[in-house]
Amino acid sequence: MKLPIDPATSASVLIEALPYLRQFYGKTIVVKYGGNAMIDDTLKTQVMQDIALLHYVGIRTILVHGGGPDINALMKQMGHEPAFVGGLRVTDAATMEIVEMVLAGKTNKSIVSLLNRQGASAVGLSGKDANLIVACKMASEQGDLGYVGEVARVNPQILTLLVEQGYVPVVSSVATGPDGMSYNVNADHVAGHIAAAVHAAKLVILSDVEGLYADYSNPSTLIHTMNCRRAEEMLASGAAERGMIPKLQACVTAVEGGVERAHLIDGRKPHALLIEIFTDAGIGTMIAS
Repeated sequence: MKLPIDPATSASVLIEALPYLRQFYGKTIVVKYGGNAMIDDTLKTQVMQDIALLHYVGIRTILVHGGGPDINALMKQMGHEPAFVGGLRVTDAATMEIVEMVLAGKTNKSIVSLLNRQGASAVGLSGKDANLIVACKMASEQGDLGYVGEVARVNPQILTLLVEQGYVPVVSSVATGPDGMSYNVNADHVAGHIAAAVHAAKLVILSDVEGLYADYSNPSTLIHTMNCRRAEEMLASGAAERGMIPKLQACVTAVEGGVERAHLIDGRKPHALLIEIFTDAGIGTMIAS
C-alpha cells in the first residue's frame, strides 16, 4: 500500500523546486527520449508525466525521440539484419523505408498519444515537416553508411510556432536532403542541433547509464560536470564508450551553439527529468561552456 507523504515534506519539495520554476518559466528545454525509457511501460508513463508537468508549469518542452528497438524488431520480422558502424545504423534503401515507417509513424504517434493522455497537447512531426531538418549524406571513414544523414540545417519556425501556442512538439529524426531523398539522422544529433536552433536553456538526453564515465568500464568513474573542451578530448581520444559518442557530440553541439547546459542522465531512474531540473543535487553528467 502506498504510504501518504507528510505535508511538510511535500511543501519542502515544492520550496526546493521554486528557484528552478522561476529560472525556467517561459524557457525552452529539449529532451531526447530513448533507451529503456521507451521500452518499459512504467518508465514511459513517468517520462510522459514529467513532460506534462513541465508543460503545465510554463516550461516549453520539445521532445526528440529515437526508436532503435522498434526498428530492429520490424527489420528482423521482414528478414533484415540490423548493422551498425560507430554507433550509427547502416541504412540501405529497404532499411530507410522501415526506419521512416517506424519513427514517423508508429513510434511518433504512440508518444503523441501517451502525452495527450497526460493532458499535454502534443503534435507529432518528422524532420520533413516544414523542412524542419535538412540533411546531407554522412561520410564515414568506415565505409558507406547508405541513407544515413547529418544535420545540414534546422529551420525551427514550426517548433517556435507550436510551443508559443501551447503545444509540445514530438520530433522524429527522419530528414530530407536537398536532393529530395530521405535520410536517417541520429536522434541525439538532431536533439543537439534543435536545442541550439531554438536557443534552449537546456538539452537533456535520457540514457541507459548514470551518465558519462571517465573509464566506460568502471561506473565508479562517473563525471558529474565537465566543459566542452574535455568532452571533445574524450571524443578525440576514444575515451567515450561507443554508444555514448553521438550523445556526447550532441551535447557539445548544443552548448557550443549557445545552450546554457546539456545533461546526460539515467532514463531508467523514475522521474529522472524532474530530479535533474527541479532539485539542487541533480543527476548524471552536466556539460557546460
